[in-house]
Amino acid sequence: MTLSNSTLSTLSTAKPSSSHHSSAYNNSTVTNLTAPTLIRAGTLPDAIVLDENCVIKPQIAFTRLTSFQVGGAAEWFIAPRTLEQLQMSLQWAASEGVPVTMLGRGSNLLVSDKGLPGLVISTKHLKRIEFDHEQGLVTVDAGVYLPPLARQIAQFGWQGFEWAVGVPGTIGGAVVMNAGAHGGSVSDTLVNAKVLLPDGTMQILTPEEMAFRYRTSNLQSGGRFVTQATFKLAMGADPIAVESQMNHWYDQRKSSQPYDKPSCGSVFRNPEPQKAAWLIEQAGLKGYQIGGAKVAHRHANFILNCGDATAGDIFRLIHHVRSQVKAQWDLELHPEVRMLGAFEAA
Repeated sequence: MTLSNSTLSTLSTAKPSSSHHSSAYNNSTVTNLTAPTLIRAGTLPDAIVLDENCVIKPQIAFTRLTSFQVGGAAEWFIAPRTLEQLQMSLQWAASEGVPVTMLGRGSNLLVSDKGLPGLVISTKHLKRIEFDHEQGLVTVDAGVYLPPLARQIAQFGWQGFEWAVGVPGTIGGAVVMNAGAHGGSVSDTLVNAKVLLPDGTMQILTPEEMAFRYRTSNLQSGGRFVTQATFKLAMGADPIAVESQMNHWYDQRKSSQPYDKPSCGSVFRNPEPQKAAWLIEQAGLKGYQIGGAKVAHRHANFILNCGDATAGDIFRLIHHVRSQVKAQWDLELHPEVRMLGAFEAA
């Protein structure tokens, strides 16, 4: 199972009533935003400079932004380095009246070949981590990558995050979709999450307020973007034992899942108590291919980009797998992968 912010919220923006936006870190405000600077870029639209290290770029291909390595272009793209820059990006989108899509590592995302309108905001530079060794707390920014975070936590002998060692996603997306593996999940240890609203204000939400269920939360509906999350882990275990369990799960994933070609990880949620991979395999779909997209032989809940797949190929293959499983088992497979943009009916 992989994810993106994220995994991942699409925010609708409106004209702001004020140019003042609360800061996520220190309650300061972003004021007196100067007019963006334009940079000539050949035949492309002009890039837009919000400040020295915060540039909105035009027409960035999603082949560079997602693990499937397919999809059209983001009309506009930015990767802010601070929460203040993130708020400035939202303010620009609001002033232009364009939609906003938040993006983590793009590892649980299928974007249409037609791309996405509006502004795509990447969290890849938001990577602060703070440990509280007295209480067993870790507070992390949305762009922090899960596997190395899991290993850092294990070194202290803290338990509760081992499941994340093989999940190639970021904290923001993990919270939004209640990511998990090996019987553990985000909701098991989450204390709270900071979320940013389209108007630039912040909220702190408890797990109860996010209504976690299997691989989902009410953040999936969009309109709120996770900027930071705090987890409480169980202290006092032997670090060697924690790392040993974590390495066992990591080796298990590597031996049973295909990583030689681009994919999004698990495509479908498991319709408990059944496993999606087993249902797909029993339907005779291992190796089934549409265009450049193929159901993996090693793990049937993976769809692979064999080198020349389009987003449309993958979308049609997802539809075919769902229809075949429905016909054979009368069970609905629900995609775990987020699909964004305009797709033609399969």
